[in-house]
Amino acid sequence: MRYARLTPGHGFKPANSFFYYLQRIVVSPPLRGLCVRLFRQWVRVRQGAGITEPPPAQRQLLDRLHAEGYAALGNVLTRAQCDDIHRYFVPRTLTDRHDAASTFTIDSVPASARLAEYSLSDIVHCPHILALANDRRLLELATSYIGCKPTISQLGVRWSFPRTGLGSDLQTFHRDSEDWRYFKVIVYLTDVGPGDGPHVYVRGTHQTRAPMRLHLQTDGEVSEEYGAERLIVAMGERGFGFAVDTAGVHKGAPPTERPRLMLQIQYSLFRSYAYVYEPEPHPAADAFDRYINRLILA
Repeated sequence: MRYARLTPGHGFKPANSFFYYLQRIVVSPPLRGLCVRLFRQWVRVRQGAGITEPPPAQRQLLDRLHAEGYAALGNVLTRAQCDDIHRYFVPRTLTDRHDAASTFTIDSVPASARLAEYSLSDIVHCPHILALANDRRLLELATSYIGCKPTISQLGVRWSFPRTGLGSDLQTFHRDSEDWRYFKVIVYLTDVGPGDGPHVYVRGTHQTRAPMRLHLQTDGEVSEEYGAERLIVAMGERGFGFAVDTAGVHKGAPPTERPRLMLQIQYSLFRSYAYVYEPEPHPAADAFDRYINRLILA
C-alpha cells in the first residue's frame, strides 16, 4: 500500500477524487447516517450480517466509542511483544513522512526528521501486528461500530521525534475524512507520558458537523470552541491501545522528551480513497479473513 499524504488544505490529492469528495461533501450528520445505513446494508447482503449484537464485554467499550469517540482498550500487547516488534524494526528502513527521498534506520535518524514511517511490506511481516489487527475482540468492536463486516483500510507504524520549531499538520488539531464510517485503533509501542507525544482528542466531536473543507486549528482555537475539559489526553505504557473515531477533532502532540512509536490500525466501511492500495504477499494470508484484509494482503 502506498499512502497519499493526507494534509488538509495543503494541496492534498486523493487517489480517487470522485469517491473521496463524494463522501466529503455530505457533512450533515443525519444525512451521513442515512448513507451509512444504506451502505452497510449493502455490505451485509454481500458479505453476511456479521455480529448483530456485541458480546457483553464489548458493550461498554462500544457505548463509550459511540458517545465520546474514544474508548481505552487497556494493554492489547505485552511488553515482551512490544520488545519483539522493536527488535524486528531496528534494521528496517524508515521514510520521512515529509520527504519521501529521505530514508534511514532508527539508529541514524537525521536531525530534520519529525515523523517517519515503515513500509507496509515490513509491517505485515512484523511479529504480532497482523494477529492483533485480526484479533477477535477488535473485529467484534469494528463490526459493531461500523454495522457490518469491516475492512482494514490502513495499517501503519510511525515514529514521532522531538524537534523544535513548527510541528507537522498531524501534530496540529484537525479532523480526518477517511470514509463514510471508520475508526482507528492506536497502540503505543513505547511508553507515552505527557512529554512523549500523547494522542489528544476532543470528546464528542465525531458527532458534530464537520466543515466541507478540512482545516487545521490551533490549541487556542480548540480550547475556545470546545473547552479544555473536553480534551482526552491518551497516555499509557507500551502495549496500551485505544479506539478513536478520528472524524472528531484530534492531534498527536509533538513529543518534547522521548520519541514515540505507535501502531495504527484503521477499520472502515469501505476502502479509503485517500490511498493507493498495493496488497502485500504474505505466507499466512489464508489464515486471515480475505474480505477484511483484501487491501493489505495479496
